Amino acid sequence: MRVSEMLIPTLRETPAEAEIISHKLLLRAGFIRKTATGIYTYLPLGLRVIKKIMAIVRQEMNQQGGQEILMPIMQPAELWLESGRWHVYGPELMRLKDRHQRDFCLGPTHEEVITSLISSEIKSYKQLPQLLYQIANKYRDEQRPRFGLMRGREFIMKDLYSFDVDQEALNQSYQKMYQAYMNIFNRCGLDFRAVEADPGAIGGDATHEFMVLAESGEATVLYCAVCDYAANSEKVPAVTEVGRQKSEVGRKEDQLKITEVATPGAHTVEQVTKCLDVKPALLIKTLIYKTDQEVIAALVRGDRELNEIKLYNILKCLTLELADAATVRQVTAAPVGYAGPVNLQNMRLVVDEEVAEMVNAVTGANKKDTHLINVNPGRDFPVDSVADIRVVTAGEYCPKCAGELLQAKGIEVGQVFKLGDKYSKLLKATFLDQQGKAKPLMMGCYGIGVSRTMAAAVEQNHDQNGIIWPVNIAPFEVVVIPVNAKDDQQFKLATDIYHQLIDNGIETIMDDRLERAGVKFKDADLIGYPLRVVIGKKTIAEQLVEVHNRRTSTTENIAMDDVVSVVSKVSNVAATLQVCPETNNE
Repeated sequence: MRVSEMLIPTLRETPAEAEIISHKLLLRAGFIRKTATGIYTYLPLGLRVIKKIMAIVRQEMNQQGGQEILMPIMQPAELWLESGRWHVYGPELMRLKDRHQRDFCLGPTHEEVITSLISSEIKSYKQLPQLLYQIANKYRDEQRPRFGLMRGREFIMKDLYSFDVDQEALNQSYQKMYQAYMNIFNRCGLDFRAVEADPGAIGGDATHEFMVLAESGEATVLYCAVCDYAANSEKVPAVTEVGRQKSEVGRKEDQLKITEVATPGAHTVEQVTKCLDVKPALLIKTLIYKTDQEVIAALVRGDRELNEIKLYNILKCLTLELADAATVRQVTAAPVGYAGPVNLQNMRLVVDEEVAEMVNAVTGANKKDTHLINVNPGRDFPVDSVADIRVVTAGEYCPKCAGELLQAKGIEVGQVFKLGDKYSKLLKATFLDQQGKAKPLMMGCYGIGVSRTMAAAVEQNHDQNGIIWPVNIAPFEVVVIPVNAKDDQQFKLATDIYHQLIDNGIETIMDDRLERAGVKFKDADLIGYPLRVVIGKKTIAEQLVEVHNRRTSTTENIAMDDVVSVVSKVSNVAATLQVCPETNNE
């Protein structure tokens, strides 16, 4: 391909809408263009990268016995009602009606469709296992679409579904996909970690997320400095017993008389601790939440944050959100910031494990400008519902070995789930075993965000000049640039080298535009071609060609006759290094 024949609209200025580096660079380098909020068109270079990621995914899925299919984007509401997820999925599910007023949704995932299909086609254990996948567009009505391809309303995803006879067979399918994902992200040249995670609305009893490590990531990964434990912070259990500081929580025999104190204008942890001259760890935060069924109070220590995922799983509710000011006043008789568990009538209290052990704590008094001191759980309010509901942070204890937890930011690019019989029971997907007995299929599902993987690669691979694509997913491996395209000799030599590289199986583009060399070099760096081959005056005079390596920022002059062999060697070595990076063996 020649640049003059392609649509590569590079930009010198960053569009105002772009926030993170991948969004900025993919727009500036001419890979994507915004169609609507959270919806993007992939331009030629962008689609080339997407297709390369797809090719790697297909190879690894097929290698493990996956069969590619294509399921409909529009899904009937009946299937989602049958699985119970029509209401669980909430407002993110894009819903629509046809002309007959029948309800449909645009698929964010395809568990219902694939399970319905398999229930009608698979009858015997002899037909199992089955591994079926697709690569297709998915839709979620994100409340705040942002960060370009990271959180959009339309995105490209690979989803595979496994069907097995029992748990042991499911474990084998899960391990196959886990290893396939390791291979995929290694081949894409990404620095990543596989971490334990929460299954969310998908469900199931075991899941791992594959996190590309990047400061722009929305997820927090906690990993152990000693052992191999790693998990999304939403999932990490709190280790409250190891190394507990008794001086912090006091002793039960030291309980003092509960007392009401004035705290005018103090309604935040910072304000209350300053007013009463106490540490945040002595406060109990009483957070009022609304679910689809009730209003509850969740209690965590003043220096901790509530983990809403843990709370959601404990309550087993459909929706969970912080109560508005009117609801808080209605149930506590006080403004926001003064809620407390003492005499909080007719309300379920969910008490964090640490709170249950506190002595002589400070809480809101359910009265404006007033708090209570010397509040003791069990004596002053019930602790019938005690659970781990707090966020675990770096520096705490590893739940596996009690080592220190470290922290990194991550971008979720893939997730694997053991669903078990959740969907097969609901949708009556059964098979006959060897004894002729009907049993529910054991399922797994496995997703990769293809478009998000492209953005994540940019987040990890860039500098102040632009993108630095890993060779395996670069739109082109090499760009050939004649310094002066008007010079017939330079242009002919550039064209000859361009054809030689293509004939040797190297994906090459030639920048034949009648632009200044500096403009071409800047565009080459912005777009991120791994190698740049420059033909200029030195080529005419000394038969030397300049080869620039984008990743290492090194340049060498080589004989014209050696260009193909040198470029092939550099390209192959770079690709090989990306298949098995030493840092990704976890």
